Amino acid sequence: MEFGPRALGARSIIGDARSTKMQSVMNLKIKYRESFRPFAPSVLREKVSDYFEMDVDSPYMLLVAPVVENRRLRMTEEQEKLFGIDKLNVPRSDVPAITHVDYSARIQTVTREDHPLYYDLINAFYKKTGCPIIINTSFNVRGEPIVCRPEEAYRCLMRTQMDYLVIGNFLLSKEDQKPLEKDVDWKKEFALD
Repeated sequence: MEFGPRALGARSIIGDARSTKMQSVMNLKIKYRESFRPFAPSVLREKVSDYFEMDVDSPYMLLVAPVVENRRLRMTEEQEKLFGIDKLNVPRSDVPAITHVDYSARIQTVTREDHPLYYDLINAFYKKTGCPIIINTSFNVRGEPIVCRPEEAYRCLMRTQMDYLVIGNFLLSKEDQKPLEKDVDWKKEFALD
């Protein structure tokens, strides 16, 4: 478990940063919060400058940097005229799920020395897709504390539209699980933020 308020790869919900729908899906169907709320990227340290205007370590997700120009998607005149959520939903880069409206991101760099399992996961994604970045958000839903125990992680899997849960060397597919018995109206358990 990480120390501090951030999900740094041990208590995280992760997703595909390349997806134009992932930000909305994760917000609405997993985090149960507004669809426009931004997510942060976890990126292989040696690839950070390929995507962001920075080339320093940021292991604690404390630094914000712009997406490099050649990865940005400029809005058309028609898109510029949009307003509100419609304008927010216009992809800003080739990793739209982690690119904020001002073309920035709050970055976590990951090295094998600091976090071998998380690094290997991102690196496997990179080898498969060509993208060394994943979405990383805290493993909780709106209003709840970040999960600490396996029971809390399992309950979060079952109460949301997550697909899989990884705990240590175990991978659970949601479709293989039976529904929670005697579940409460859990959305009333925690105050919303």
